[in-house]
Amino acid sequence: MTSLLIKLFVKNSENVTDIKVRTSYGNLGAITGMCCNLVLFVIKITIGLASGAFSIIADAFNNLTDLGSSLITLLGFKLAAKPADKDHPFGHGRMEYVSAFVVSALIIMVGFELFKGSLEKIFTPELPNVSWITIAILVVSIAIKLWMGIFNRTLGKKISSDSLVATAQDSFNDCISTSAVLVATLLLRFANINVDAYVGLAVAVFIVYSGVKSVKDTLDPLLGQPADKKDVEQIEKIVSEMPYYLGTHDFIIHNYGPGRVYCSLHVEVPQDVDILACHEEIDDVEKRIKEELGIEAVVHMDPVAVGDPFVDEAKEIFKNILKEIDEELKLHDFRIVMGNKRTNVIFDVVLPHDHKIQEAELKTLIQSKADRYDKGFCTVITVDREF
Repeated sequence: MTSLLIKLFVKNSENVTDIKVRTSYGNLGAITGMCCNLVLFVIKITIGLASGAFSIIADAFNNLTDLGSSLITLLGFKLAAKPADKDHPFGHGRMEYVSAFVVSALIIMVGFELFKGSLEKIFTPELPNVSWITIAILVVSIAIKLWMGIFNRTLGKKISSDSLVATAQDSFNDCISTSAVLVATLLLRFANINVDAYVGLAVAVFIVYSGVKSVKDTLDPLLGQPADKKDVEQIEKIVSEMPYYLGTHDFIIHNYGPGRVYCSLHVEVPQDVDILACHEEIDDVEKRIKEELGIEAVVHMDPVAVGDPFVDEAKEIFKNILKEIDEELKLHDFRIVMGNKRTNVIFDVVLPHDHKIQEAELKTLIQSKADRYDKGFCTVITVDREF
């Protein structure tokens, strides 16, 4: 069913890095969700009001929030597809994250309202009237939501969309909440045990929890996340295949929304390399990264000394110094400038974000350990952070 819908409504479906293709996937997921949730809401609110079962009414409004979520997701993909302009030179891709955040906030609001309604029903209980039709509708609802979860997860993974993956998870969560409503209905029907309001309360708590979790998941890409390991590995593989390559550092990836990813990195090359030839190779690397991964790349060339015994020995000394301090510390951009009275040792140290040592303290500690090897060493250190 999923493959058929993709074939019918998404042109050039394999080109998932294309903005238009991504938008088509997003539209398909959102419109399908709107149709399914509208049907479920109408049916559940009808039987919920007719039977007086508050848990079913709560579950109906859960589907209504999903309908709103799909509508906002549809709007988010439409806005995200807008081209760049002078006010937004990196495009509008993050609108997809903003729409997911709005959906999450809406889910939390509805959850709190249902929580209040469930508490009222606990203190003023009413005996619902359920039938076999009610039970059958709940079973069908679970089956539909299970399919919707699989459907949206497939689309979300295919285009790497946090919004669609979050929608899929919400559908799976709905399967659990509707199953709880089904259990309450069966207990009332066959054992005359009324836990309707309590199940409604549980559904409300579940909705709020899902909304809070979704808020966190959508805020992370808006605030900025570490580079995706898969992207880093693929980029490093491409870069490592260029001639003159010695290593990479200062790797930064900026995400302005799906399909709008930019990266910058430094590549170490021998200092005596032909600059024009190396620049040409770097241009080819940037082009390959764009063509193969859809990522705009800026590669900076860092010349380093190669084959100089004194520089190589000094570099090993400072690598060992950093290991003594912490195994996680690494250096790059190592070079030496000889003077009459001292030897300037210039390099960058990568300090993890969660490391407790202060930058000034680290520099002082490295210099004190360097003095043990050679009093003439004068360290000039730049502290970097991992991105």
